Amino acid sequence: MRRDFTVALLAIVSTIAIIFILSFKHYQTQIDALTTKNKFLMQQNEQLEAEISYNAKTLIDLEKTNYLDWASLETTAKSFTEDSSGNFKTSWGIYLANEAKKYAIDPYLVYELLKVETGGTFNPKLVGPETKYGHAYGMSQFMKNTAPWIADMAGLPYEDKLLLDPYYSIQLSICYLDYLHHEYGNWDEALTAYHRGIAGMEAYKQKNGTAKSDYALTIQQNAKTHRTVAFAN
Repeated sequence: MRRDFTVALLAIVSTIAIIFILSFKHYQTQIDALTTKNKFLMQQNEQLEAEISYNAKTLIDLEKTNYLDWASLETTAKSFTEDSSGNFKTSWGIYLANEAKKYAIDPYLVYELLKVETGGTFNPKLVGPETKYGHAYGMSQFMKNTAPWIADMAGLPYEDKLLLDPYYSIQLSICYLDYLHHEYGNWDEALTAYHRGIAGMEAYKQKNGTAKSDYALTIQQNAKTHRTVAFAN
């Protein structure tokens, strides 16, 4: 009788233990899910705050542009066409230089970024290799999971096919560069974030102690050299 009682008691204790373990696992799963959700919401909130801060800044008033400015834009554009052996159209260059002027961004920096992104082809129909996030499209090599919110921030419409339009691609890249530079205050972080994504830049910086990636340094150095040669001519 005593033995039966002991067996029954052990069975009850085992059952309670199993229930406790299962309940604990379920509770831990819920905690993990809530932690992940909270982290995602915090990231979204940080992005929204950054966008609000960015959208609050005032762009340069282009109504004061005169004929001398347009002559300068054309000269800059021609230097892009010559450097690209005709791959980068002069009309694209004029548009790029004009848009860059709105945001007070060095047009040579934008040009050299597009040069790196396209491997020097400046192919507006370029489709990048497949990654776990999908393909990148156009001259500025934006992915479909990133481009829509940048377009919205820039006040532009969005359709997938627009990523293959050279003018749209140029404008989107300039707006995104301006946003990143506004967020970080320096081109090392801004360019590395453009290349690796914001989270990727943070991870790179944490691992290497700096955001000075080869990508960022190459673009900045090439822009400086290109600008010096253009002005010398």
